[in-house]
Amino acid sequence: MADARNCEHCGVAFAPRREHARFCSVRCRVAWNRAHSADPAAEMSALEWSLIAMRDVNDRLFRVRASDRARAFALVGEAVWWVTIVDATLVRHHLDVYDAVLADYNPAERRLIDGTLAGLRFVRNQMGHDIDHVSFVRPGQRTPGDHRICAWTWQQVPEPELAFLEQRGKDWEMTRYQAYQAHLAGRPIGDVFGQAVSFLNRIAAKAVP
Repeated sequence: MADARNCEHCGVAFAPRREHARFCSVRCRVAWNRAHSADPAAEMSALEWSLIAMRDVNDRLFRVRASDRARAFALVGEAVWWVTIVDATLVRHHLDVYDAVLADYNPAERRLIDGTLAGLRFVRNQMGHDIDHVSFVRPGQRTPGDHRICAWTWQQVPEPELAFLEQRGKDWEMTRYQAYQAHLAGRPIGDVFGQAVSFLNRIAAKAVP
């Protein structure tokens, strides 16, 4: 996105990768947190618990059958929440490791990973507004031996109503919507979560002791 803001620590102008980015680098974020008495141990503990929750819900997506629709939809919403929480936390606290792991992929894979995570952030944001998360998922046809949630697919959705946002917020949310349409719609949810969790696990393996 064409955007710029000043780092809250050093004051240097930078182009944010996420809507709520406040610092130009991990070094500035760490320095700011130290000056404001942040507790690194507490931050690491919160990340570890988030990783456990993300991995657990992803495992359940591949085990739980879809006979209980209400439970299945709730599980998809839970998976969206934990993947986006872990992604945001790793970007905030371990951006150097995040970028290094992402650089290991070829350009097409990097675009797909970035687009997939941006699309999941769009789903997370919309779950709290007019579009219920049920609208994002198309349950699969019931065929023998394939009744699992991971076989469901993400479906096309209309452009979101963004009148309540300021222009910068509208621009960010439209970018996420476009990522959803390009990288999630039509794909099985198991493929999407499997790829996102695999990528985030690779970063966590390097970043978390």
